[in-house]
Amino acid sequence: MASHRKERPAEEGRLIETDVLVVGGGPAAGWAALSAAEAGARVVLADKGYHGTSGATAPSNTGTWCVPPGEGRAASVEQRFKRTAGLADRRWMLRAADQAYENLQKLVEWGYPFPSEEDGSLYIANLRGPDYMRFLRQRVQKAGVTILDHHPILELLGDDDRVAGAAGLARRNGASFQVLAGAVVLATGGCAFFERILGGTGLTGDGYLFAAEAGASLSGMEFTGKYTLAPHGSSLNKGLPFRWATFYGADGEVLRNARGEPVTNGIGGGERQVAEALLAGPVYARLDLAEPAMQDWLRRGQPNCFQPYERMGINPFTDLFRVDLKYEGTVRGTGGIRIVSSDCGTGIAGLYAAGDAASREYVTGGISGGGAINASWAIASGWWAGHGAARHAHRRQGRDGSRLRPLGTTGLRGTAGPAVDLAAAARTVHDEIAPLDKSYWRTSATLEASGRVLEDLWSRLNEAPTATGIERLQAREVAAVTASARWTVAAAALRTESRGVHRRRDFPGESDAQASRIIVSGLDRVTAVRETLALETAQEG
Repeated sequence: MASHRKERPAEEGRLIETDVLVVGGGPAAGWAALSAAEAGARVVLADKGYHGTSGATAPSNTGTWCVPPGEGRAASVEQRFKRTAGLADRRWMLRAADQAYENLQKLVEWGYPFPSEEDGSLYIANLRGPDYMRFLRQRVQKAGVTILDHHPILELLGDDDRVAGAAGLARRNGASFQVLAGAVVLATGGCAFFERILGGTGLTGDGYLFAAEAGASLSGMEFTGKYTLAPHGSSLNKGLPFRWATFYGADGEVLRNARGEPVTNGIGGGERQVAEALLAGPVYARLDLAEPAMQDWLRRGQPNCFQPYERMGINPFTDLFRVDLKYEGTVRGTGGIRIVSSDCGTGIAGLYAAGDAASREYVTGGISGGGAINASWAIASGWWAGHGAARHAHRRQGRDGSRLRPLGTTGLRGTAGPAVDLAAAARTVHDEIAPLDKSYWRTSATLEASGRVLEDLWSRLNEAPTATGIERLQAREVAAVTASARWTVAAAALRTESRGVHRRRDFPGESDAQASRIIVSGLDRVTAVRETLALETAQEG
């Protein structure tokens, strides 16, 4: 295998040719690049940040859905399926568990420093984000992949029947570049909708916009109502310690549920009570249910979770501290680019999706896959997409690229309309999608009101003058988040029930008639339709 090629200095109009282009820098991107390289493809990985440190995994400590082969795997799938609100697919869940376990074994073979159990066996079910991503980058380099750090992609390139590359800019100086490729894998992560969460700064739904501009659809965008508790004023959306919390109102009294019991476990049964209380005023917490041994385990296993407390001079196990619910959108929600084939194809020739850029409904259904499921999905889908892209690229060798055209629209090719304050636009879209009374609970009235604001913003972004230089990146990020919010609102309006992390105050019950996925598509005109989906239980008779 060829040695890793160092990035050349950025120059205007640089052209790169390759077999497979991977867009993104998280674990799904790394696995896709490794997979495509293993299949014999030349691979370029273009990351908006620095591959190995950007994205939600790098600052995290995440488990995996690690189930050894055998009867226990089917049982694990069945147990998990019961919690997916009826929208997952057992076959996809099983193959994801299979592939993730196989690739965890690859990490063992490659020498990843997994910790040892007391009996000397390796504990492979947990991945410390910084170590994991650093190791994955090293493997990607060793595989001969060309890594373009700080080279955000702005749009795809294609013709009437395929995607065959992308164009972007170098953050160092704003210079434009193009990558011509036989196939493209979108592994750009989810959309945090400009919420301030750990690792979420660059997660602006770019891949969703790229895919839609190429003609692909999205699915599961209504399942974005995922929030996580965090210390007030911090970006730390790591909720595990709140499993051992008791919650208090502004008056210092313990919050109680309808049965008069203290509200505890803020990442489980107590979350809704905490959310309701936050609508009325400040809420406080204390991790007073953690025994000393558990306190020690939490500090050692989740060290970054305690840095905000240390900066504030708080001992969270004994002191009261104010909390917020941080909106996580599709980072720990479910929605993303619709997958239509076993190799994570999008239905557009030459275009594949993996990780949080793809809809995770096949493995999570209508609930969050945050943590273990999403981590294993990133591994498995990245591997499948890389192989699929490599096979497609090999089939397309020698095809004429002269008919390729840029596919980007809003934020790149404007008109003579008035300029848009992009920072203000970012605040507008965030304020229509992140508040608890707009996405934790939804109603027809709030969805219609947000829809009007977002449609107006989209029109103004379309009419704004074309951005230039490095400003093109911000313009595209705002366009991508706005588009993602519009798709979310359209899907949420069509799903007139409460299912999973989609909660409707005006339709509080779950409807068997709506046990199907919702597909959204379109740019200037968004459409949402129900996908015909026979329930697996019905198929089984």
